[in-house]
Amino acid sequence: MASNILFLPFRRTNAVSMSAAIKQYISTKYDQHPDMFKKDLETIDQLRTSAVNTLEAHVSGIQKLTLYAAQLVWIGGKFPIDIGVDFVWYPALGFNTENPDSQNNLRFELANILYNLAVLYTQLAVSLNRSTSDGLKAACNYFCQAAGVIAHIKDTVIPDLRTTPPEDMDTMTLESIQQLLLAQAQECFWSKAVKDGLKDGLIAKLAAKVCDFYDQAAEYGTKSDIISTEWIHHMTAKHHHFAAAAQYRASRDCLDKQKYGEEVARLRDSLVCVNEALKESRWINKIVLGDLNGLKARVTEDLKRAEKDNDIIYLLPVPPKSELKTLDRAGMATARIPHEVSDPYSALNGKGAFGQPLFARLVPYAVHVAVSIYDERKERLVNTSVIDELEGLTQKLRDLLQSLNLPGSLQALEKPLGLPPSLNAHAEEIRQQDGLHKLRRSMHEISKLKANDAAMFQEGVDLLKSEAEEDNKARLKHGTERWNRQPSTEAAKNLYTKMDEIEGYLKSAASSDELVKYKLKECESAIEVLGGTARDLESYVPNSKRTTMTPAVERAVDGLRSALSDVTKLEHRRKRRIQEVREKVKYDDINGAILAETARFERDYPMQKIEPAQFENLFEDRLEVYNEDKEMVAQESEFQSQLTSRIKEANAAFTAARRGDFSTKEREQALQRLENAYFKYKEIVSNLNTGRKFYNDLANIVTRFTDDCRTFAYQRRVEAGQIETDLSIALSNLNLNLQDQKERHNLRSHYAPQQQQSQQQSPPFQQQQPQSKPPPAPEPIAAPIPTRAPQPEPGIWDPTQGIKFGGAPPGAPAQQKQQMNGNVHHPAYPNANPRSGGQWDVSHGVRFG
Repeated sequence: MASNILFLPFRRTNAVSMSAAIKQYISTKYDQHPDMFKKDLETIDQLRTSAVNTLEAHVSGIQKLTLYAAQLVWIGGKFPIDIGVDFVWYPALGFNTENPDSQNNLRFELANILYNLAVLYTQLAVSLNRSTSDGLKAACNYFCQAAGVIAHIKDTVIPDLRTTPPEDMDTMTLESIQQLLLAQAQECFWSKAVKDGLKDGLIAKLAAKVCDFYDQAAEYGTKSDIISTEWIHHMTAKHHHFAAAAQYRASRDCLDKQKYGEEVARLRDSLVCVNEALKESRWINKIVLGDLNGLKARVTEDLKRAEKDNDIIYLLPVPPKSELKTLDRAGMATARIPHEVSDPYSALNGKGAFGQPLFARLVPYAVHVAVSIYDERKERLVNTSVIDELEGLTQKLRDLLQSLNLPGSLQALEKPLGLPPSLNAHAEEIRQQDGLHKLRRSMHEISKLKANDAAMFQEGVDLLKSEAEEDNKARLKHGTERWNRQPSTEAAKNLYTKMDEIEGYLKSAASSDELVKYKLKECESAIEVLGGTARDLESYVPNSKRTTMTPAVERAVDGLRSALSDVTKLEHRRKRRIQEVREKVKYDDINGAILAETARFERDYPMQKIEPAQFENLFEDRLEVYNEDKEMVAQESEFQSQLTSRIKEANAAFTAARRGDFSTKEREQALQRLENAYFKYKEIVSNLNTGRKFYNDLANIVTRFTDDCRTFAYQRRVEAGQIETDLSIALSNLNLNLQDQKERHNLRSHYAPQQQQSQQQSPPFQQQQPQSKPPPAPEPIAAPIPTRAPQPEPGIWDPTQGIKFGGAPPGAPAQQKQQMNGNVHHPAYPNANPRSGGQWDVSHGVRFG
């Protein structure tokens, strides 16, 4: 049905089962069984079915859509947005309405549901009887709520989408729709003001604001690839229509205030505006065209009367448009977001209109994030402050033994033939682990992880660089005064700081990788011997002659053997304690404590969203349990200092007792090389495991960084597009003002010769009639000079006036009657008879009947 206002069409979707995906997610990611939420799973499907089938203008659909939207927001705190459901929606605007858009995204579903809510508000507004004040008031309220929902989608839902928005939900399209809805809301309020008979000055202010809204809607529409040209023509026509209506009402206000020259100027401008609007007549519907024709008929009639009155009676100068005061605006339409949309939690507290929230007994997703944060922090604390410290102490002890050529010198003396049992055990351990091949394979895998992390990180860096280049180009193009948003380095300070941190991580890791390669190169040949056959190992270690030990040597050997025995015991004890700490970390389950804290939060603050940061105090209390392990590390360090002193003293005595004995020198060196190679092998294995874990953890950090960079770049591009549009609109308005001034100058140049010719061709009887003229008003700058028409003598009929009859003939066309009696489609232009004060006005002639 044709109307002088527009409404939005509904978006369509396909049926999907949310319950199946949610059930699968609960069973794989949560400790609770999905059957506990059987009723909630059925309800969520019912709510979606009810909401997506709301495709007609009925008030009952409001609760169906807002209820489902509120539950979507609620479960967004329970599940990730990519829950596993591919929501399929068909665009409602544009040229691709038959090509669906599918996304595994709860926010995408929410955006479409809220869009249909805005559609429902617009269709309810159109369905009302707008011929009454109550109907206009209700329609205005619906349009304001629709604009509020569109604004909420644009400002809240789309930025949190984390994916590319649908093509008909880009910023320009949503801005155009929002301004259109506000324009129609303001238009309804203006119509109500006309119907209620408010003052013309106020009605002019209301109409001027309607004009502004339609102008902005058309400007944004031209920047959109979705808004149809038919709508843009409609909005353009409405823009000029209400510019004319505003000037028309302002002229009536001037008539009341006896500003007759300004009245003529505003009526002339009103006629220019309405003619501009009629240029869109090919693309607008008949009702809008009827409104324009009705307004033009009224403006034309009043302009003829006002010009004649001013030329004959008042003789006031008619100011040009450039000297007219700009009309004030009275904005009564604002984007009002429904409370159920802006704060859905308040309606889901069990006492509100929407009842209980679904999956309330399910542990919130933020709780799982909090558990992960605690586990990560716990692992980092134990590894850094306990395990790494103990392993560092052990490594220092091994470096000391290696520098003292221990235990090789002692083993060569005690067992001059064959292989020591400890060396055989070390060789067997390396053989079982595939020795050198294992190290090379691990290094290759770590190189691949490193390359993947570097590529992902470089993608994020390129996004930041690309955005910064675009921002700098725009700043150079428009200048810093107009392009006054923050530079990229300031707007994304955290991202650039994170980029520097990750770059530092990669450089540090590269240095560590090179160090590990150097370690392997140093002992590669010895590790290969240990991983080879027993014959190869025996061939590598030379035998030595058996020597007779003196009592002094025996005492030194006993003291050194005792110290080395303590070293072995110390290493075993530390391995055991490291294993105990790891077991402690493994069984440190914080789930129960977090669930209890979550229950307290939900009880005390039922509508507050659970965030991981709320558990910080709990984390600090739980981590205090590892203070005793830190104390154990300090004790181990003190004990090692004492043991180190004993080893140095025993080795000094052993060396002094054997001074001059070189019979076991070669065997000592071979045994020590193999001993050192074994511990170096263990160290490299540990380093590679640490490197693998580092790059896996770094992959998560780099992925989040790149996602944040992608989101930031998208938001900045949207913001840049908005600024570009605002600058374009400002420049367009400036050009329009300049063009308008030029047109007014051309009009003045056009009317000046006609006025001079009119003065030269004045009727001769006008000069013969004795007239008492008032002194001529001073000529305004660049304004046309008014002329006075001949005035007939009282009581004598002037043939030039003709005879006018009171009504249209019975056979007159409907359009002629409409022009005489007002617009039948729009009640905003009532008949306005000029004020005559009881005297006959010659401009109306003689009317019979």
